[in-house]
Amino acid sequence: MKIMIGSDHHGIDTRLNLGRLVASLGHVVHDFGPVPDNPEPVDYPDVAAPIARAVSTGEMDRGILICGTGIGMSIVANKFPGVRAAPVVDVFSAELSRRHNNLNVLCLSGDMLTEATINDVVKTWLKTDFSKEERHARRLRRISEIEEEQVRKNKRNE
Repeated sequence: MKIMIGSDHHGIDTRLNLGRLVASLGHVVHDFGPVPDNPEPVDYPDVAAPIARAVSTGEMDRGILICGTGIGMSIVANKFPGVRAAPVVDVFSAELSRRHNNLNVLCLSGDMLTEATINDVVKTWLKTDFSKEERHARRLRRISEIEEEQVRKNKRNE
């Protein structure tokens, strides 16, 4: 898979470590975010938007976003059609986010999670497939319908 990993200033080290881990699992990694030792804060929307756009357009298969809590990144990422982003804090949620929700953008806390937890979450998220149960597919189709309705309404109001 092609996976883009990005962070604001809260997740630089985590982002770089995850890049090595994800690459070691056989995936193509695209890194995005501030360089190490950059003293300037980076606004999370400026990182989340390009990665969510890349997932939305199919340029990337998945994205991983890291900020202080993962919440801000998920809010931005979910503005893009077809993106399903959520902050995930444990292995159980990582598995269910894939199996039930087909989460394609994983949002992580660079401040509240240990490196070991983050690594376990990412490995679980990458290896878990979307469930073939119809109820999960039906729910995702409904989400897509809602997105399409909103796009049509927004175009009419322009």
